[in-house]
Amino acid sequence: MGEFTALLQIKHGIIQAPMAGGAVTPQLAAAVSQYGGLGSLASGYVQPEHMRQQIRQVKQLTSRPFQVNVFVPEPISDIKAEDVSFWEKRLPLLPEAHKMPSEEELWDDFEQKINILQEENVPILSFTFACPNEQTIHHLKQKGIFLIGTATTKAEALLLEEKGMDAIVLQGSEAGGHRGTFLPSKGDALQGLFNLICEVRPVCHVPLIAAGGITDRASMKASLALGVDAVQIGTRFLASQESAAAEVYKKAILQAEGSETAITRLFSGKRARGIVNQWMETERLNEERVLPYPVQHVWTTPMRKAAAAAGSADQMALWAGQGTGRIHSILTVEDIMRDLTQT
Repeated sequence: MGEFTALLQIKHGIIQAPMAGGAVTPQLAAAVSQYGGLGSLASGYVQPEHMRQQIRQVKQLTSRPFQVNVFVPEPISDIKAEDVSFWEKRLPLLPEAHKMPSEEELWDDFEQKINILQEENVPILSFTFACPNEQTIHHLKQKGIFLIGTATTKAEALLLEEKGMDAIVLQGSEAGGHRGTFLPSKGDALQGLFNLICEVRPVCHVPLIAAGGITDRASMKASLALGVDAVQIGTRFLASQESAAAEVYKKAILQAEGSETAITRLFSGKRARGIVNQWMETERLNEERVLPYPVQHVWTTPMRKAAAAAGSADQMALWAGQGTGRIHSILTVEDIMRDLTQT
């Protein structure tokens, strides 16, 4: 772990998960970096110029390293007319003009962000949902940018290493939020974190970062004992004072047990772990009818925003990991970092 933290110029092997969706603020990312970890901004669902503003805000708040996470676009699956009709009738609110995002728009957004990240001299980039193409990787590495990929299986980890990632996040099935799975698998690719580490550690030679259900010192130490170089923590920082998550969302995290989370595709079209609420229970039999990602995400956004504004958790995407049952208070980042690093 010492070599990895020295490489990233951080004191502790603790990375704050990016967590797209608006909960991560520049203040949150900067505080994690300021207290010795690696703060992260999420570029997912953020307009390119807004991302630039957030980067500059972090730089104003801290001189320490931080990273930005980027979603790598994927092909959008065919959309069935009957499924579109089904959700038009099922969703309480719909986006203006029933917007359908295109692959061209997603790639344009990706390229704009990659250019801005270089212009703003962001030192560390991480990627989710796929591996960037070789040209992008080569160009970024020529700029001296440290690259981190996300894997949920051994095959994905080996591919990311082969393509030139400098480090790999191993995302266990316990993790909250979207799954980073991008290669086909005979099974469901929902491996527990410890099993995933034990499979990948002997065959990968780049630094490994454990993610999934890590919320306290005990789970952090257990992960590090298996030979990873750092841990990535999401839900614990989501329930922090610096987080912009809605109060009803933070309250749900404090009240939920780890057994009350589940994997669902209902909110976005992509598998993600969150706290089970009324929407998930009501619509669980319609999982196979969801529109492909990111169409389902766009279509459910008005519903989710309205629920958050009303202070109702019933129709929100309450992304959280299985470690949520060990979170009992809303702390500052300073206190969270102290709790994680105290001996």
